[in-house]
Amino acid sequence: MPTDEPTLAPHAVREDVLDDAIRRACQTIAPVWPLESFVAVNPYLGLVDRPFDAVADRLARTAGARTTMPAAFYLEAVDRGRITVADLAAALDAADDPPAATVEAFLDRVRTAPDADPAATVPTVADVASACTGHDWDRLATDRVSAWAGAYFDRGQALWRSADPDQPLFAAWKAEAGVDHTPEVMGLAGFRDVVAALPDDPRAAAYDALARLDVPAAGLDRYLHRVLMRAGGWAAYAGRIVWDARLYDGRADDTLLQFLAVLLGWEVALFETIQDPAFPGAWAAANEDLATEPAPPWRAALERQLILQDAFDRAAQRRLVERVNARPAASANGQRPDVQAVFCIDVRSEVFRRHLEAAAPTVDTMGFAGFFGFPIEYVPVGHETGGAQCPVLLTPSHTILETVPAPDQHARAVEQRRLSHHVKRAWNAFKMGAISCFSFVGPVGLAYLPKMVTDTLGWTRPVPDPDTNGLDQVAAAQKGPRLAPDEHAGHAVGMPLDDRVEVAEGALRAMSLTDGFAPLVLITGHGATTVNNPYDTGLDCGACGGRAGEANARVAAAVLNDPAVRAALAERGIRIPDDTVFLAGEHDTTTDEVAIFNRDAVPARHHELLAELDGGLDEAGRRTRAERAERFHLPAQASIDEAVIGRSTDWAQVRPEWGLAGCMAFIVAPRHRTEGLDLGGRSFLHDYDWRQDEDFGVLELIMTAPMVVT
Repeated sequence: MPTDEPTLAPHAVREDVLDDAIRRACQTIAPVWPLESFVAVNPYLGLVDRPFDAVADRLARTAGARTTMPAAFYLEAVDRGRITVADLAAALDAADDPPAATVEAFLDRVRTAPDADPAATVPTVADVASACTGHDWDRLATDRVSAWAGAYFDRGQALWRSADPDQPLFAAWKAEAGVDHTPEVMGLAGFRDVVAALPDDPRAAAYDALARLDVPAAGLDRYLHRVLMRAGGWAAYAGRIVWDARLYDGRADDTLLQFLAVLLGWEVALFETIQDPAFPGAWAAANEDLATEPAPPWRAALERQLILQDAFDRAAQRRLVERVNARPAASANGQRPDVQAVFCIDVRSEVFRRHLEAAAPTVDTMGFAGFFGFPIEYVPVGHETGGAQCPVLLTPSHTILETVPAPDQHARAVEQRRLSHHVKRAWNAFKMGAISCFSFVGPVGLAYLPKMVTDTLGWTRPVPDPDTNGLDQVAAAQKGPRLAPDEHAGHAVGMPLDDRVEVAEGALRAMSLTDGFAPLVLITGHGATTVNNPYDTGLDCGACGGRAGEANARVAAAVLNDPAVRAALAERGIRIPDDTVFLAGEHDTTTDEVAIFNRDAVPARHHELLAELDGGLDEAGRRTRAERAERFHLPAQASIDEAVIGRSTDWAQVRPEWGLAGCMAFIVAPRHRTEGLDLGGRSFLHDYDWRQDEDFGVLELIMTAPMVVT
């Protein structure tokens, strides 16, 4: 009997259910920061509310991602005694449904049962179409979306832009897909017509696509997660835009939702244009799998690997606790040290601190997040804006200008740097121009040969040092932070006195440094020297937003040396001796050299201490380079120093050092609990004294910020 009611697909889903599923799928994507401020991010950030075994299963199904090592890795650890029977027994007891009753039976099963790599089992249209036709439609979809996203998200690196960044993301993709003949050339007749017919609103387009694909409600979460993970890098980049909008502006942003709509647009366009007769039935069967979620063939192997991973983690925890507890009980000796050196909690600092303490016993080292409690935006000389020098969980509280003290020299430095920038841009435009690039290669290209030779041999640096590029030696040596309140580019800059006092008190209390100040206190940021490396900021300080910590160290030293700040701190119970001088330094984690920037602040009576500190830093650098050379498996040669330092200017070296690789622990305790222990550059070390933390607010801060990072 005819009816006016619309015909619903077998798995029709209400829009509110779709909304919830889309929101949850977008929340599972951990953000990733751009190369200019790259930081380590927990890849499970959007899944931290779930048990690890559930996350491992979800990521295996949706992305084919491995969250454990192969079984052979753990069996080798068992054979070597790194994992004990007790570790395995504890892991089996903790499992919800252990595959064996005893450790022996479990190990027998692991050794005899076949191991398996996880593979994505949540089907997409591209997957089903590829299986039916023998053509890799998944690769085509990913390649075309990635090529477009690279153009749309470009941050000024491309001279010619093919995507319109002024349009909303989904609208820009529809415009691009409307003129891109590639899918139709590859055999998808009518592809552009399907895209053109999609609703212009990205949310409506997502609804429309899911309805036409008839995705069942029971499988929505997994299907949408799978679609996003197919272009996981760009999805994470869009997720970072959402993150920043919420953090900096307090507003909701739908960039990731629009990107999901793009991916769903590809799915429905493939669905409508694949002509294989077996495809409709195959997609219907895939939808049934989405609804029922059958156990994948690798599930049993993953369950065993998860138990082995739990045992591996327990073994590592046990060994670390045993080492710390086996160390003879010690406490701070109560004597005033000659120098206190505050380093970032970063694992690379652990190695250098250990060797510095051995080379210079009168130096006490401390660990604190590398922005040192000074969340700032630092604007270099000649720049209009700067970068956020703080963890990505925070926003800068103050904008600090870098200046040269003498006004005439500062004006000249600004002019020099801007002129250098304009000349560089013009030269690059000439080299990369559509016509001029041909004439450039012929007459000018050979002139680059000597520079290429010297760069390759390590005699010269392939690119200028961005910290000093465009500045003469005088300006480069004298530049530093200006704390006085002012205005720059229409915004307030500087740090008023009351704010300096608040930030200084918060920093000192957070690092448990409220008394016992040494004559010299070295605040040591860190950064890494590398050239021709797109991931260079990934080696810098994560606590400084993927930037070097020099700016934070300079500002912290300037504030803590301010007599007015010290007078105010004394009224709050923090008395810094008159003879204490705060120094700003930076640890180059590629070369293990430490630079001290404000030497002129050291009075004559401390020159001997400064000389001893310089000697200790030099010796610690040599020892640290020797230790790291073993991990690099560098060939034996006359000069380990030369080999390690040479990696910093080798333009073929994308791993001049290993950054945070190998991090396995975070120890929050006074340094005397771990002093002398060789932790192998695998532990974050944060100083903390519970006796100075009356309401445990500092501990809460440590557990909700640095611990999240580790």
